[in-house]
Amino acid sequence: MLQGTGSDVGKSLLVAGLARAFANRGLVVRPFKPQNMSNNAAVTVDGGEIGRAQALQARAARVAPSVHMNPVLLKPQSDVGSQVVVQGRVVGNAKAREFQDWKPRLEVSVHESFEKLAAEADLVIVEGAGSAAEVNLRARDIANMGFARKADVPVILVGDIDRGGVIAQIVGTHAVIDERDAAQIVGFLVNKFRGDPALFAPGMALIAEKTGWADLGLVPWFRDAGLLPAEDAVVLEKRRAGGEGRTTVVVPRLPHISNFDDLDPLAQEPGVRLVMLARGEAVPAEADLVMLPGSKATIADLAALRAEGWDVDILAHVRRGGRVFGLCGGYQMLGRSIADPDGVEGPPATVAGLGLLDVDTVLGGDKRLEAVAGTLAPTFAGSPAPFSGYEMHVGRTTGADLARPVLALADGRSDGAVRPDGRVAGCYVHGLFSDDRARTAFLAMLGAEASDLAYETRVEATLDALAEHVAAHVDLDRLWGLAR
Repeated sequence: MLQGTGSDVGKSLLVAGLARAFANRGLVVRPFKPQNMSNNAAVTVDGGEIGRAQALQARAARVAPSVHMNPVLLKPQSDVGSQVVVQGRVVGNAKAREFQDWKPRLEVSVHESFEKLAAEADLVIVEGAGSAAEVNLRARDIANMGFARKADVPVILVGDIDRGGVIAQIVGTHAVIDERDAAQIVGFLVNKFRGDPALFAPGMALIAEKTGWADLGLVPWFRDAGLLPAEDAVVLEKRRAGGEGRTTVVVPRLPHISNFDDLDPLAQEPGVRLVMLARGEAVPAEADLVMLPGSKATIADLAALRAEGWDVDILAHVRRGGRVFGLCGGYQMLGRSIADPDGVEGPPATVAGLGLLDVDTVLGGDKRLEAVAGTLAPTFAGSPAPFSGYEMHVGRTTGADLARPVLALADGRSDGAVRPDGRVAGCYVHGLFSDDRARTAFLAMLGAEASDLAYETRVEATLDALAEHVAAHVDLDRLWGLAR
């Protein structure tokens, strides 16, 4: 099990690299994260949802993603509360304090899922959550040492040297955790190193001396990490503008943005300049397209959009002849109204949308979670380019603009809506731009020429490169020997 000295130390990426490296040795590998918190989720083949990182790790291990790889997923809907997903299905909403009382019964599902994976694999690589040193939450922990101790899995502690203070990170963790928890840790890794490793050799030795834990490796910065789908929204804070292309796509960074890996393929197109709009910034006049992303709390994010004045900017952008495209929650925002009578995503409410599409949305009912395929509809694109993607949403959208859909699904359904002038559109399907064919047709509508980027092929090549990178700096034989 890889646990971290904090969030964003690179645990998810290391697990993916190790999963591909051990799978390349012919082992049956399964990734596992007992509890995750993320609004970037993926649909599984067994009809549920898990954190995006575990789906990527499953891909690295060359297996289909399963709900058992992430049995507890928290999807934040406010600063203090989250939707709780257990083994792929929504079971309710809980505030942070209330969630602590849920943990004893959630622990049953966590260990049930772990035992199922362990029974079918040669190796399970477990990822912790946040920091191993959160001793204030240790009593009911199911994500870090609480899980490790009960499942009796050896722990490797990961520190992040790029953020500074890595010696204090690791030695400090040793100082504050329980002695029995410390005994569960068999070694440490220092991640994201830049420079001459010989200069940090004394630091590695000092950590080993102070903690008694084995030095299991100093892992250099993996420069192609940005080519893989990210899970944590923290990456969006670092991404202000990607690419230097002539076509400018602007995305307001909303507080509850979800499934933002939809944007990754566009960011990697040389002809596209993807701008993540931060608070206090206006929609630039040179924008060719404003894209409203998915949201875990659509009404709350619409209020945040208005508070920033982005609604006024978007309406002006459309008057100037600009285009707007909404994905899932962003699609709902484009309509005349959004109603949440049962409080699915927050307090019950009905609010006015941006009024750019003649549609209305009522949130409620069962959550749709499934992989889909089809073609871009002739009412949206000039050519019926094929696509594949997935649906992950609640609610039903109705209205006149549905007569002009964005997508024609293979099962005979249609999805999305297009305004009569064609400049405003939206749909529910995620993953559209990962499909090279659909992305090429979409960019052609904007007057942009797609490159020869083969996105999925690039992801596979990057996973292979990550595996080689990890294997070059971590003794895989030693890790295999430590596993039990």
